[in-house]
Amino acid sequence: MLSVESVEKSYRKGGLFSKEREHVLKNISFECKLGECLGIIGESGSGKSTLGRLLLGIEKPDRGSILFEGKKVEDRKVRTGNLSAVFQDYTSSINPFYTVEEAILEPLQMKRKAREEALSEIDHLLYQVGLDPSYRKKYPHELSGGEVQRVCIARAVSTEPKCILFDEAISSLDGSVQMQVLELLKNLRKRYDMGYIFITHDIQAAAYICDRIMVLRNGEIEEIVEVEQLKDVQSTYTKKLLQMIIA
Repeated sequence: MLSVESVEKSYRKGGLFSKEREHVLKNISFECKLGECLGIIGESGSGKSTLGRLLLGIEKPDRGSILFEGKKVEDRKVRTGNLSAVFQDYTSSINPFYTVEEAILEPLQMKRKAREEALSEIDHLLYQVGLDPSYRKKYPHELSGGEVQRVCIARAVSTEPKCILFDEAISSLDGSVQMQVLELLKNLRKRYDMGYIFITHDIQAAAYICDRIMVLRNGEIEEIVEVEQLKDVQSTYTKKLLQMIIA
């Protein structure tokens, strides 16, 4: 489904006229299969969020290619309806002047669904994420953080994409709410047969929801491992990350 080949990314370091560049991603290559949940973990500064932006086509790599079903992901037509995203900062993910109904309606209409048809789907989408139709007319400031993130998930699911990218999507939530959202994501994945790219610094959450985990360190892939084989990781760095969840 998603193929990443020899991707590199750097940014200018210092002032506008500086020639010095910081190499953020180095020779990144991997594949994510249809329906798979791939976790991308790493400490702050490892390059995982930069990689997320490249996978979504928000930015372009300096070198290498990112293909979705054999086509360049930077092409908006390739992404539309196929790739969705849920980000960490749910407060800025939804227009504060939009009701829940308007927020979910936006991607449905971008998929060129008739307004009446799109409106009729909103109740069903809210139920899917554990909210009821009374939320339709509410604004983001009237909701808890967990409720806003559920609305963001409903919006991401609304176009029935083949893959949703979650970039630290649960890290701003309280522990009990995190578990509720993780359970929700597991159920939605089964129901809609979608793939996930789950970017996080929380290896425990990644181990709970993912099929495979890719560890990033200083912009490079340290290791890719099946969740069932986490106890057999090779690198010292990955073993340290795993100490918190493996007895």
